[in-house]
Amino acid sequence: MKSSITHTTDSHATLAITLESDELKKAEQVALVRLGKTIKVAGFRKGHVPVGVVAQHADPSQLADETINAAINKAIADAYSEHKLLPLEQPQVQVTKFVPNDTLEFTAEGEVLPPITLGDYKKLKLNMPKVSVTVADINDVLARIKQQFVAKNEVTRKAKTGDETVIDFVGKKGDTPFEGGSSTDYALTLGSNSFIPGFEEAIVGHAAGDTFDIPLTFPANYGSQDLAGQDVVFSVTLKKVNEVAEPEETDELAAKIGEFTSMDDVRADIKAELTAQKQREATDDMRDDLIQQLVDKSKVSAPGLLVDDQVKSIQQDMAQNLMYSGSSMDQYVAGKGFKDMADWERKEARPLAEKRVKASLVLNQLAKELNVQVPEQALNERIDMYRAQYANQPEMAKRFDEPEIQRDITNRLATELTVDKLVELNTK
Repeated sequence: MKSSITHTTDSHATLAITLESDELKKAEQVALVRLGKTIKVAGFRKGHVPVGVVAQHADPSQLADETINAAINKAIADAYSEHKLLPLEQPQVQVTKFVPNDTLEFTAEGEVLPPITLGDYKKLKLNMPKVSVTVADINDVLARIKQQFVAKNEVTRKAKTGDETVIDFVGKKGDTPFEGGSSTDYALTLGSNSFIPGFEEAIVGHAAGDTFDIPLTFPANYGSQDLAGQDVVFSVTLKKVNEVAEPEETDELAAKIGEFTSMDDVRADIKAELTAQKQREATDDMRDDLIQQLVDKSKVSAPGLLVDDQVKSIQQDMAQNLMYSGSSMDQYVAGKGFKDMADWERKEARPLAEKRVKASLVLNQLAKELNVQVPEQALNERIDMYRAQYANQPEMAKRFDEPEIQRDITNRLATELTVDKLVELNTK
């Protein structure tokens, strides 16, 4: 076999391959064995026809096709191995010359893993942000906790900022109610900024039993394109006004919050939790920064095929997360000021996808150089952890027995261990 390679880019290669008679004869034997499994010859059971008999009864054109396929499949695998290429897709094959039992010439073109030259991964800068928790941080958390213990007393006075109101409302654009603009017995705390600007402010000064209209204009960057910048009118009935009284910070409140004897203990616990959380975030940021430093120092390109796959993954993950939060991709795209999905993909998703692909390729190469291995015990422990998370979903838990899922977990662990080693190598 003779082969040569031409690169149009780092990740796009064309192989030119020539096979001669001895290789074609071997491929023909493979083709005869394959045809022998399906060909019907009188006196022989299907699938048990000798190769010599198959050669006498096989359709010449079918035999030629099978021979070419067998020859091409083996030659491509051998050529990729010879040139140390890892294909990322099934290559496009074009036969340029075929003389039975004499010569086969063809090209194979497709995406391949680009060459990767790692930068000096032992001389990176470890940037560990300092972690601090302020009194304001603690107060913010405590304020949210105290909301669980507020006292609500119905009052007959006019509503003011800080009150909880119970309302019915119908939003109309023109004379037509718009989707998502109506509700009954809706509990709204005035000043919470839960609604678009102007809505909560317009309720202040009204008392229970009042019915009134609130003309408003939706913000130009509102998530729904149908409502962004549109003039609407909300017809509101104020049904109840509750005065909200926060609990005093006493030992009794501390006992209600948890197993605490004083509010000082509560604050100390909040500080410890916030410190641990910020420490985890700082560590994650440091690891991400270290990876990016290595990518910047390395020579690596992002194959279009892998970037396209990553863009799809980013979109699927975002769409799912937005759905859980009651939003959608269209609302996100509009809210961020992108013209459309194509604009979002070009400006946000694709750059992020390229960054992720390069990081993945560099870490995979580093794992090879450092000979990172995933201990079986570590793999089993991670699988057991996932199974425990889905203990109430037997079908999901069972999926962790699948080889494909376990390979994915192994790859994730290998990446984690590789980054651990990268941190270790750059810790002075």
